[in-house]
Amino acid sequence: MVNRDAQLMARVAEGDVEAFGGLVRRHQDTAWRIAHRFLGDSAEAEDMVQEAFLRIWAAAPRYRPTAAFTSYLYRVLVRLCIDNTRKKRPTPVENIVVADTASPGPAATLIRQEREVLIRQTMNALPARQRMVVILKYYEGLSYDEMALALATTAKAVERLLGRARKTLKSQLSDDYGLKKI
Repeated sequence: MVNRDAQLMARVAEGDVEAFGGLVRRHQDTAWRIAHRFLGDSAEAEDMVQEAFLRIWAAAPRYRPTAAFTSYLYRVLVRLCIDNTRKKRPTPVENIVVADTASPGPAATLIRQEREVLIRQTMNALPARQRMVVILKYYEGLSYDEMALALATTAKAVERLLGRARKTLKSQLSDDYGLKKI
């Protein structure tokens, strides 16, 4: 996939709109998931993804495939999302999926909903970069190196950000919902 993306970006640099469309189709869903989990708003996530791809289009002639295209995309998207939260108050992260291990029923549904609200509130309280590493690690499965590229930092710095985020989440989440095992 990396080679295919590099080939597409080379064609995009020459002004090939179809190649650009191919890149967008390949990566828009993942980009939207990251933006949506971070921003908590579908329309805003769409705007950030669109802006990220527009910036990639504009910068295509300068693109050098020194890393996977996805790393480049994540870096552009992460910057946009973090910059967006700095311009205004963070919007709550919505639709965080928490595994429901209880059997279905009104009590289990209420507990699950309360757990999701608690997690959402705790995630929203994290600083932007910490919230982003949690999303990239636990929801997108990126490695430390991939997260470092996306955040324009080192893997060690990502490790520290994630450690601080875990510590905050552990201290804030109530044991009543079995969430201390993060």
